[in-house]
Amino acid sequence: MHKAPAHLRELVGSAVEALGYELVGVEFLSRPKSGHLLRIYIDSEQGVGLADCEKVSHQVGAVLDVEDPIKGDYSLEVSSPGLDRPLFEVAHFKRFSGQMARVRLHSAIEGRSNYRGLITGVDGEDILLQVEGEPVRLPFAQIASARLVPEF
Repeated sequence: MHKAPAHLRELVGSAVEALGYELVGVEFLSRPKSGHLLRIYIDSEQGVGLADCEKVSHQVGAVLDVEDPIKGDYSLEVSSPGLDRPLFEVAHFKRFSGQMARVRLHSAIEGRSNYRGLITGVDGEDILLQVEGEPVRLPFAQIASARLVPEF
């Protein structure tokens, strides 16, 4: 997960929320050969379809054209979070407690940087998982990326 800078998240968030959608998260990736990629995940109680993504893309694109917060070329993607929903905030882990998640850390804790386990809760800024039958506590600040793992 490459979280976008705070000023960019705020700018995008205002545009998304003005249209009545929830901003799930914003990723910003630098790609040397093809410019930057700004990826926005949106959701709503009714779900999100292609028309919703198009509407948000047009609105956010217009705001970005006026404010011009990104230097150089960039691509804009707007998407629903999908079944393997990314988890960007501590509140997301709390909301999806009881579900399986895949977590990658910035740096290893006790020799391990990848976890797959059941989200059992949140304690302050720590994420609580059950991994292979053992409780695990991960500091949110150490999480590089996290996604739900859909179970079928």
